[in-house]
Amino acid sequence: MKSVWQKDSVIPEFPELKKDIKTDVLIIGGGITGILTAYFLQQNGIDYILIEKENICSGVTQNTTAKITFQHGLNYQKIIKGFGVETAQLYLKANKAAFEKYADLCKNIECNYETKDNFVYSVNNRQKLENEISALDKIGYKARLCNDIPLPFETSGAVQFSNQAQFNPLKFISSIVKDLKIYEHTFIHKVNQNTAITDFGKITADKIIITTHFPFINKHGSYFLKLYQHRSYVIALENAKNVNGMYVDENHTGMSFRNYSNYLLIGGGGHRTGKQGGGWSELRSFADKYYPDSREKYYWAAQDCMSLDGIPYIGQYSKNTPNLYTASGFNKWGMTGSMLSAMILNDLIMDRKNDFAEIFSPSRSILKPQLFINGFEAIKNLMTFSKRRCTHMGCALKWNSSEHSWDCPCHGSRFSEKGEILDNPANKNLEQS
Repeated sequence: MKSVWQKDSVIPEFPELKKDIKTDVLIIGGGITGILTAYFLQQNGIDYILIEKENICSGVTQNTTAKITFQHGLNYQKIIKGFGVETAQLYLKANKAAFEKYADLCKNIECNYETKDNFVYSVNNRQKLENEISALDKIGYKARLCNDIPLPFETSGAVQFSNQAQFNPLKFISSIVKDLKIYEHTFIHKVNQNTAITDFGKITADKIIITTHFPFINKHGSYFLKLYQHRSYVIALENAKNVNGMYVDENHTGMSFRNYSNYLLIGGGGHRTGKQGGGWSELRSFADKYYPDSREKYYWAAQDCMSLDGIPYIGQYSKNTPNLYTASGFNKWGMTGSMLSAMILNDLIMDRKNDFAEIFSPSRSILKPQLFINGFEAIKNLMTFSKRRCTHMGCALKWNSSEHSWDCPCHGSRFSEKGEILDNPANKNLEQS
């Protein structure tokens, strides 16, 4: 299982940390969020190091579909309903700033950056699309409601954002990462105030940023209640139609489409991690029906952290941890989410005012319907009998027959057949009986 980005990208390698070290800022997690944060800290002359337990970008980042857009599903109507027009305007402005930062950086990087229109379609709910257009009108953004889009099945239309973008994320990272202060294959067992413990010693830092996809420190922030993980699948087809744009279903269980080089990427088959879903078989059946002359060349799976309210958590880890920060819950929009996180976190580290920090604060209210769904899943699986229990908080693991892994329905940790960690927040392998 290998993503299309890996076939023509070479990521630089970095040494293992085998000594005690002191730094002003410690970044834990070497995906695109941590790397962008390190990149900006270095530009600003801040002393930092980034620690990754394996190789950088070997997790979620290499499995993205790499769409750069500030159109996040039909999220603007939801934000207006939950928070009001002003917050929706700030959300748009923030993500547009992240989009523009990519555009600026990619001018000088060969990373297959292309300007494309983005479409959020609905299979059978025209009203949702019209509601989103109304919401966008309220916050001053003019989008287009399309009746016809070049997908091989009937839809109720789509909301179109013009001049968005797509790229190869690993080529992009390969360029910006070369001179950064990074240590790979360095596992952090524990974080205690301003000290992180590794296999070979300790790292002392004035400030610590957790960018490990799912925040793994349970005693602060209640992320085990605020987040769940959603798994989705991708296939790359040769000899399939160029759809000349980026397309995503407004329904989480729907499909997404974009082209890269001579491939058509189709995403979908999604489900809450640890639950049942269509997986690759759903995508392959779709391809057989609608692209019968195509050939599958690559396939992979992605995992996304989903917040309670459709807005990421970026900032101080909790109210009680002034020198601990995190970024998570990008709700499937990890490209703009990671860039926005790096921008906000840099301002917070440097004690600069950031106009967007408040709406993304992890300490905002958690009283949302999804909280009770997450709590129910946790209680149900904690009470389920199973010999295999997640090393994160002890939930019963479920067998994923598509990927031959043990998955946690509570918080999304995943383990191989041999019990090795595949996805966090768990940070300890399963004990073998």
